[in-house]
Amino acid sequence: MKENSITLKEVLQHGLTQDEYERLKNLLGREPNRLELGMFSVMWSEHCSYKSSKVHLRKFPTEGECVIQGPGENAGVVDIGDGLVAVFKMESHNHPSFIEPYQGAATGVGGILRDIFTMGARPVALLNSLRFGPLSISKNRYLFEGVVAGIAGYGNCVGVPTVGGEIYFHEIYNSNPIVNVFCLGIARKDQITKGVARGVGNAVIYIGSKTGRDGIHGATMASESFGAESESRRPAVQVGDPYTEKLLLEACLEMMKLHLIEGIQDMGAAGLTSSSVEMAGRAGTGIELDLNSIPLREEGMDPYEIMLSESQERMLLVSKPGQEDQIMKICRKWDLEGVIVGRVTDDRLFRIKLHGKEVASVPVRLLTEEAPVYERPFAIPGYLDAIQALNLDLIPEPKDYNQVLLELLSSPTLANKEWVYQQYDHMVRTNTVLLPGSDAAVTRIKESQKALALTVDGNSLYSLLNPYQGGAIAVCEAARNLVCSGARPLALTDCLNFANPEKPDVMWQFALTVEGIADACRHLRIPVVSGNVSFYNETSDIGIYPTPVIGMVGLIQDTNRVTSSWFKNEGDLIVLIGEFKEELGGSEYLRVIQGREGGFPPSLNLAQETAVQTSCLKAMEAGIIKAAHDCSEGGMAVALAEACIASPYEKIQGAKIELNTDFTRKDALLFGESQSRIIVSIRPDRLSGLQRITYSLQVPTTVIGQVGGERLTIALKGQKVIDIPIQDLKQVWRGAIRDQMNGKAHV
Repeated sequence: MKENSITLKEVLQHGLTQDEYERLKNLLGREPNRLELGMFSVMWSEHCSYKSSKVHLRKFPTEGECVIQGPGENAGVVDIGDGLVAVFKMESHNHPSFIEPYQGAATGVGGILRDIFTMGARPVALLNSLRFGPLSISKNRYLFEGVVAGIAGYGNCVGVPTVGGEIYFHEIYNSNPIVNVFCLGIARKDQITKGVARGVGNAVIYIGSKTGRDGIHGATMASESFGAESESRRPAVQVGDPYTEKLLLEACLEMMKLHLIEGIQDMGAAGLTSSSVEMAGRAGTGIELDLNSIPLREEGMDPYEIMLSESQERMLLVSKPGQEDQIMKICRKWDLEGVIVGRVTDDRLFRIKLHGKEVASVPVRLLTEEAPVYERPFAIPGYLDAIQALNLDLIPEPKDYNQVLLELLSSPTLANKEWVYQQYDHMVRTNTVLLPGSDAAVTRIKESQKALALTVDGNSLYSLLNPYQGGAIAVCEAARNLVCSGARPLALTDCLNFANPEKPDVMWQFALTVEGIADACRHLRIPVVSGNVSFYNETSDIGIYPTPVIGMVGLIQDTNRVTSSWFKNEGDLIVLIGEFKEELGGSEYLRVIQGREGGFPPSLNLAQETAVQTSCLKAMEAGIIKAAHDCSEGGMAVALAEACIASPYEKIQGAKIELNTDFTRKDALLFGESQSRIIVSIRPDRLSGLQRITYSLQVPTTVIGQVGGERLTIALKGQKVIDIPIQDLKQVWRGAIRDQMNGKAHV
């Protein structure tokens, strides 16, 4: 390269390949300067461009009768009637949370909140999906504690309730914890705002916090694998201020209510660069920025640092003509910085000026539409046959099933998450209908009888053993959780967490996962309206298990029909909707009790799944079902135990179970994780009504027991195999995570 030009070393340091740099030069018709190189590096990063995933994500069904906005905007939007819409999305903040757990998680929450209120919606609920290594390791306890504190600290201060989520613990996440955050908002249909830079000549306005040096190249960091030096990268992690976020939220919603703005975009990943470019790209316009107008927190910042900073709590908006003064007045009211920093142009260029001199000029489409798109090679991993092989003849059945159930309930993955959600303010704004702990969270829609149910779900072990099945099961289980709360699923968002996509086995996992999700969505008629892909979750060449997480929202027409998972009244019948199957592959029982990970995940019949969910909903709408609980991780015995002890409201209830099924192995009957099963409780006089509904849909229905007493007993053909006081179950289940965080051994 000629003197003073960019070196190959600089190119690689920016996360671009040599081929990508040659493409960049050809498109630009010249060499970029350092600022332009930085802009291309973030906009062409995996995190911003989806260059390895885009060809596969096109397989998702994204349209439906309730869909108003699908993928491509800050969040998805679905119609919930009465002139209202639900707005929701899920994002990852994995790499930052490993480097600095509190701020990494906190700024993840801040970012997803901004994705929602940028669309004109008031955030009403947060969920999270977390993965950590075992709590027996002190570093994992540090990460876990920091992430939970970060989520709690930010959400609580902003005043948005965190109402539920899921957490798994596994050694594969020792160096790559997963922190996925989900937010739901509600808006009026006529106040939806999009991230578009419309109106040539309109003012481009910066509002919110000043720009500092924190978070520079955060998007690039999120698009590469970690090495031994990863923890030294704290400067790439942003620092959040939830109190400023609250002011920003209220100011933005007020501006939108008054119809003062044409478009708005959060300055998230890639900061000013991405917000400007994405808004102009969607509108087919250009933007000119004057860097002398940007509010700065630190002295001596150069254009490169200003344009790539990922400082938090900042928005870029485009004013409607003549509304600049009104926008500034609202900024002053909410004690926020508000500055005109540029204008919309008709030349489709992204131009940046400093002291009147142009320091960068790039066609917008080169940063967006012309980003490379890869159809990366994929291949079945060589280890697949070995991990799918499972010879149960070599695995002895337990002698003491009481001890097995207690040990499973004390496993942090299955144990009660009270230690976590007690740190969250889940009642702020008084919309929370169900406290955390049921199959789905439920938030009421004020001034109506309606409510929204929301959940997050995914099983990484299933996805390791069979990625297609893992993706499909994640969709079905999320839908089943909503159904168990009384909701009809509307749409989903996803967060697809994988290792290095340049490895053919990882790309194979990703491609099959997407196919599984897409097929399940089509069968259940649940569209995908938003989502996120997080690649490069690996450290020192050790990648995570494929971890697709599904966030789903459902509608409950009448809050009186909200259903929880725990047994209510003595004498109620306990009924299994669905089939008994002898399946142990991929189960928590095999992993925790037998120390084995292998076999095939549970089989899935999408037609049967649909029929089971439809049966349950019809019975709920008829007022038949009093409690409903998805039978999933841990199998039937764990589900029954949870239904006995999970209530945060009523007296906990025992149960007497009688099973007459012919199974080769008792452990498969008790702890197998067969799909398409829901355990419900009903009054005895409502049994015939339930059976009429399930018979019409050809769904097997079996009375398996009765609620009551102070013990959980499970008998197989008259022989009692489990008999435990429910207080013992409750003590082990509720204390497991707390005890491990305090350094105490579990059962």
